[in-house]
Amino acid sequence: MTDDARDETERHAEIGPELAGRRLDQALARLFPEFSRSRLQAWIREGRVSLNGTAARQRDKVSAGDRVLLHPLIEEQVECRPQALPLDIVFEDEHLLVVNKPAGLVVHPAAGNPDGTLQNGLLFHDPALAALPRAGIVHRLDKDTTGLMVVARTQLAYQRLVAALAAREIHREYRALVLGRLNRPGRIDEPIGRHPTQRTRMAVNPLGKPAVTHYEALETFRKHTLLRVRLETGRTHQIRVHMAYIRHPIFGDPVYGGRLQLPPGADDALKALMRGFGRQALHARRLGLSHPVSGQAMQWEAPLPADMTALLEALRAHARAADEGFGEDFYTAFSEQGYEIDDPD
Repeated sequence: MTDDARDETERHAEIGPELAGRRLDQALARLFPEFSRSRLQAWIREGRVSLNGTAARQRDKVSAGDRVLLHPLIEEQVECRPQALPLDIVFEDEHLLVVNKPAGLVVHPAAGNPDGTLQNGLLFHDPALAALPRAGIVHRLDKDTTGLMVVARTQLAYQRLVAALAAREIHREYRALVLGRLNRPGRIDEPIGRHPTQRTRMAVNPLGKPAVTHYEALETFRKHTLLRVRLETGRTHQIRVHMAYIRHPIFGDPVYGGRLQLPPGADDALKALMRGFGRQALHARRLGLSHPVSGQAMQWEAPLPADMTALLEALRAHARAADEGFGEDFYTAFSEQGYEIDDPD
């Protein structure tokens, strides 16, 4: 999920005697009948409900006089119309298609992004997708994350893909360039929910939903590591939040990445390349699933986008130059190996 929603004015309420002894979610359903029980329960899990000034749990019992504060999160309903947009379709049959999403492409319309989204392009490519929820999109990538997404083309495929996703039967593997050197594989098992004070961010939150991320190093540089990352769950911003939590944020992440850190000895060319990258270095590299109708095992791969490839090549050249004793004369070493970098001046 990306920036596809807006906060409404916070809601205050006091528990009356008729609700005393009820579970919090039951009381909220009575206090705020304009929202469904499932939506209220989700907001409790995301930390959007406090009881007497502290984070609340769904099973908490309420008492007369308790004060409730609710921060609703209401998605803007934006009409989605077909638009002729270039789509990199990796696979397509009558039941599903697989798309390689570029950086900068929002998945579906919302406030601030009324059109020009992947969903607009899908509706132009196949108008029949209008009969499916969100044109058959069953999972998302953030605007500036690149890589593979699966889209259903029939109601049967949609239902089975959603079920497979919930059952963790869709396998997703990512490439992520992170800050710092990681030499051992690891597993992060920390719940993710809405940040308690910064409502547009996600965070490791004990009241959030379970989230599990596996990672292993593929390549290490002077001050960064290229990781293979595998998801067990699919929470909002999961990889970005989990890597920041273990103090190895994804390079270029504008929300969770912190300040830019350059490798020692980087010359002006490498500095310019890293400063100009402009997004999180995260790519959905591999997607595997059983076909929702035939049951056939299927897998697709998408090569790294050009900006990540250039960044990794520059870091490799810098690391080689340092190992070979070139030191500060990185630009010469980089050029001699056949790479081209524009002079920042």
